[in-house]
Amino acid sequence: MAPPLLCIMGPTAAGKTDLAIALAEQCNAELISVDSALVYRGLNIGAAKPDYPHHLIDIRDPSEPYSAADFARDAHAAIIDIRSRGRHPILIGGTMLYYRALLSGLDDIPATDLDVRSRIEARAAVEGWPALHAELARVDPVLASRLHPNHSQRISRGLEIWQMTGRPLSDWQQGEKLPAVMGDVMALAVCPSDRQVLHKRIADRFDVMVDQGLIDEVRKLHERKDLNVGLPSIRAVGYRQLWAWLDGEVTWEEAQSNALAATRQLAKRQLTWLRKWPHLTWLLTDDAGVLSSVEGETGAGNINWSNVVTDNDKKIPLSSSKSLLIALKQWFGELS
Repeated sequence: MAPPLLCIMGPTAAGKTDLAIALAEQCNAELISVDSALVYRGLNIGAAKPDYPHHLIDIRDPSEPYSAADFARDAHAAIIDIRSRGRHPILIGGTMLYYRALLSGLDDIPATDLDVRSRIEARAAVEGWPALHAELARVDPVLASRLHPNHSQRISRGLEIWQMTGRPLSDWQQGEKLPAVMGDVMALAVCPSDRQVLHKRIADRFDVMVDQGLIDEVRKLHERKDLNVGLPSIRAVGYRQLWAWLDGEVTWEEAQSNALAATRQLAKRQLTWLRKWPHLTWLLTDDAGVLSSVEGETGAGNINWSNVVTDNDKKIPLSSSKSLLIALKQWFGELS
């Protein structure tokens, strides 16, 4: 039986990273990033790239697409490497498709064809994404029924697979799956209990990013001749909206508003994934970032989760919870 695997999930700006770093430093662990933007070099400020060491950060140039299947392969190798040195892997991030690819397996879907994607993007610029969503509904009604008419990335991928293979993406998603990681998994979801708190954190973090030089960071990428908005790196939330501003398509005020709206939509999609995730333990925080309660199930065996977040009935910062640390050390087998 493989050693247990800890996953720290949650929506963007929820405070996952601080908890993961605190646990890594006290649980003989190393962090593996589960973030589709952090894999790219040069996406630093806008992707909230941490200073603390993580595996699978800065491993691709922004011109090189990186898929969920790529992540599953690389994360599996990182887990083996970490365990071979007697340490514990902790997966940290909010790209839920990456988690699914690693933990449940992912269909062996063909890789992205940038030429096909560029043609789809060009059509969308003229016709609009709702029109392409209507086209997707004709060729892949199962997938289209699950998508908002403006969910550009997944509409584009659905049409791309149809044009490349003549088969709906929903058919590919029911095929033979890639191997998944085996062994016990504990999934924790960090999230403010009040959605307005999360939205405020998103807005505050964006203001900080702008102060830290986000505009110059995106402008530097924009000046590269080999990058365009059709690439997964530039489609990342925040980058895509500022890219449109640099292209003169929107005002600065519109770019800011669009970036915040897109980030809130991302958080909403992440929470939708999480609500359906099996055996998930929620670590809820308030506006001060302190623990308030635990809900849901866990695959943590005999750990007494009723005492995980109380610490003698005192609210405390998430990363300072002694009872949470004790529970996780027990999970890792460091306590009897």
